[in-house]
Amino acid sequence: MPYITTPDGTEIYYTDLGEGKPVVLSHGWPLNSDAWQVELKLLADAGYRAIAHDRRGHGRSSQPWNGNDMDTYAADLAALVDALELDDLSLIGHSTGGGEVVRFAAQHGNGRVRKIITAGAVPPVMVKSESNPEGTPIEVFDGIREGVLKDRSQFYLDLAESFFGANRPGSQVSAGAKYDFWRQGMLVGLKGAYDCVKAFSETDFTEELKALDVPIFIAHGGDDQIVPIAAAAEKTITLVSKGTLKVYDGAPHGIYGAYQEELDRDILAFLAE
Repeated sequence: MPYITTPDGTEIYYTDLGEGKPVVLSHGWPLNSDAWQVELKLLADAGYRAIAHDRRGHGRSSQPWNGNDMDTYAADLAALVDALELDDLSLIGHSTGGGEVVRFAAQHGNGRVRKIITAGAVPPVMVKSESNPEGTPIEVFDGIREGVLKDRSQFYLDLAESFFGANRPGSQVSAGAKYDFWRQGMLVGLKGAYDCVKAFSETDFTEELKALDVPIFIAHGGDDQIVPIAAAAEKTITLVSKGTLKVYDGAPHGIYGAYQEELDRDILAFLAE
């Protein structure tokens, strides 16, 4: 299996499909690059080189004790981009991955990034504070950490319900989708899963968003129960200079079903512009 090794010795697993302009995809918590399997194929079929990696601590990558923070995640992505000698690349990030690609573009892009797409992304900052009253209270994230420590297997099964909106009337989320979410979650090392909660909830991306000078397509589900839109996409669009916001009415946090089909069409259209 393909791996690159970061400066601190962490091995990062990645998938690399197709030929053409590169598109790098970054996944959410507690998932891995398998979450992008459909998009990887669609992008490769459309003439792009589609690349997705497992974040450190997640999936098939190493599970180091240190470095489970957003700065290191972005640096790991930079190591991958350097190792594969990628230029003129587009970035796609879901949830935590949305923060990762924004930080990478701002701190490591160096003119190499042409476009960014985020979906259900965590920027500008998730946690509630005096300056971010629309945010999610810290007690919610403390509860996530407690659930991961106490019984992570059951916690991931329960989380899949709200992730996909399966707890909404009329939902048609398959059992397979929920179990695949659980499967990917169970591949995360406990330390990495625990530390990543702080990384995705408390990291402030405000200055990075202001610094972006490339087009960014901001996609967000109108019924996102994990990353509420008021503290995320609705604020992000006010901070970026070349942003387009699209709200998918009734869509959950997880990219699934009709939402996935519509988003995939929008991804291909935005990249082709």
